[in-house]
Amino acid sequence: MFKKILIANRGEIACRVIRTAGKMGIATVAVYSDADRDAVHVEMADEAVHIGPPAAAQSYLVQEKIIDACKATGAEAVHPGYGFLSERASFCAALEKEGIVFIGPKPRAIEAMGDKIESKKFANAAKVSTVPGHLGVIEDADHAETIAGEIGYPVMIKASAGGGGKGMRIAWSREEVRDGFERARSEAKSSFGDDRVFIEKFVTEPRHIEIQVLADAHGNAIYLGERECSIQRRNQKVVEEAPSPFLDEKTRRAMGEQAVALAKAVDYQSAGTVEFIVDRDKNFYFLEMNTRLQVEHPVTELVTGIDLVEQMIRVAAGEKLRIKQGDVRLDGWAIESRLYAEDPYRNFLPSIGRLTRYRPPEEGRFGDVTVRNDTGVTEGSEISMFYDPMIAKLCTRAPTREAAIDAMSDALDKFVVDGIEHNIPFLATLMRHPRWREGRLSTGFIAEEYPDGFAPVSPDGEERAVLAAIALAVELVRRDRLDRLSGRLAPHAGALKRDWEVRIGTDFLPVAVLEGMVSVPMEVDVSVDGGRILTIQSDWRPGEAVWHGKVGERRVSAQIRPVLNGVRIDWQGMSVIARAMLAATAALDRLMPVKTPPDTSNLLLCPMPGMVVSIAVAEGQEVKAGETLAVVEAMKMENVLRAERDVTVASIKARPGDSLAVDAIIMEFA
Repeated sequence: MFKKILIANRGEIACRVIRTAGKMGIATVAVYSDADRDAVHVEMADEAVHIGPPAAAQSYLVQEKIIDACKATGAEAVHPGYGFLSERASFCAALEKEGIVFIGPKPRAIEAMGDKIESKKFANAAKVSTVPGHLGVIEDADHAETIAGEIGYPVMIKASAGGGGKGMRIAWSREEVRDGFERARSEAKSSFGDDRVFIEKFVTEPRHIEIQVLADAHGNAIYLGERECSIQRRNQKVVEEAPSPFLDEKTRRAMGEQAVALAKAVDYQSAGTVEFIVDRDKNFYFLEMNTRLQVEHPVTELVTGIDLVEQMIRVAAGEKLRIKQGDVRLDGWAIESRLYAEDPYRNFLPSIGRLTRYRPPEEGRFGDVTVRNDTGVTEGSEISMFYDPMIAKLCTRAPTREAAIDAMSDALDKFVVDGIEHNIPFLATLMRHPRWREGRLSTGFIAEEYPDGFAPVSPDGEERAVLAAIALAVELVRRDRLDRLSGRLAPHAGALKRDWEVRIGTDFLPVAVLEGMVSVPMEVDVSVDGGRILTIQSDWRPGEAVWHGKVGERRVSAQIRPVLNGVRIDWQGMSVIARAMLAATAALDRLMPVKTPPDTSNLLLCPMPGMVVSIAVAEGQEVKAGETLAVVEAMKMENVLRAERDVTVASIKARPGDSLAVDAIIMEFA
């Protein structure tokens, strides 16, 4: 077994590998760029080596620097994580030349499966079912249009060397093919240094289901069940689960056996994933094989009990698999939510900045529920524009899918992140979505359910009652604490008065306090909006980020952030400003004027921090609704900004190459 390994990656996956290596008694070496000097993975490793500037092309993607770091520290092997150099055959070969072991497959398997065009040709030869399409390289936009017409719309345009949703576009018409081809090729060039793209038929109502395989150097290969990864936005996975709520045992076995056959055909040696697209009739088609550890591997680990990183290390060290196919059991259900630094209310555009507060839920086993959080950040960490916007991967496991979803909902309510925008509100809302809970999924779920984008969720009657009860409970405890700090023994004069009103948005809910104890732990009976009586129980204290307690029979965890004369409550995907007031104060509050936001309809504002790639119009030009105005790149994704209505460009304030902040003015309209 290895004595020391180097992790050629950063963030949560580097931390993940370091944890398993530590359990195995293996020393670890981290590498880091200037931007990651104070990163968590650097602190966790036994040693750390600086490898260059923030840009990945000058640090994490420079294989010579990784090899030099191995030589300097005596690392015998390299775990590449995912992304960066994980699927680069030349890196694997360069390590072998230096006598350093690559913890992953051999170069031949990476070359055969790492290129989407070649992998489909290989899969066809191996009699693996593939999606109809054109397996050759598309030369130009005219060629793309011709091929798409032959295949039939809709089509998927994909970067041959792509991954992570980059360099992918769906086209439903000739016009979309031409634009999608250019965008996919441009993204592929900037992200992977390879602008080749191909086209295949886009399967309608598709589900993205992948099979985890594990193989050694002695001819043994097994599959560890499947993961459903259908909840995606911009072709990037957001929520994954294991097993799939769609597959039956017969289909699972057929997919697993095909995946193993493909792995054996390329002499695969490590953990890998064979991805399939599955239609509504359970027909499945090979998409690609990821010759590395997947981002979503924790859900497989949670339902099988198998540490995939440990198996990768053991296989790389030459050991035989100790696990037989008959040993694999899927026990329970696991859900993974990817927490991204992005604004769900702005079409999930990236957000960068410092984590001024980062308080994940407690990890561990709680009864029959397990909570796991894979992350590479901590409070004070910075989410950089140079790398992927992932903050953490929150996972829950329970005996049933419904229980795992409920556990995830509760864990998301307890996950406190401040300083940047993030997608927790969307994830929390998703856990309550009827279609998601029923398992009626497709890769078009987000686009279908949120065609106009994700908007703030408004509480219904019962939810408003819970939010009002929490707001009042917070105010009662706050007043009681102030009373005690001032030295008085009796409660504040207004603390236990009967008649209160809680303002949520523009609505005022009357709340009657009946009886109870305000001091922590509190227990009071209230009547909200003239409805049924609720008992509020909580041991929450001022300053705590999460309010835990019961409202009636409902257990609640909600995030509390103080605002002027009230609190912001974040719960179940809802975010409201709530102010608990005595009735007389509420009467005055109703008289306060409402501040209206400024009109920005004549401006094109930058929706995220990013760099201007191109400006598609000129001053004085008349533009029709839907036409491209500009392209902004953020975190390696090109975002096309289009006109929302017919306009005339009055002035242009930004130029290609400019780095812009959120809401920076790009152009003005007449």
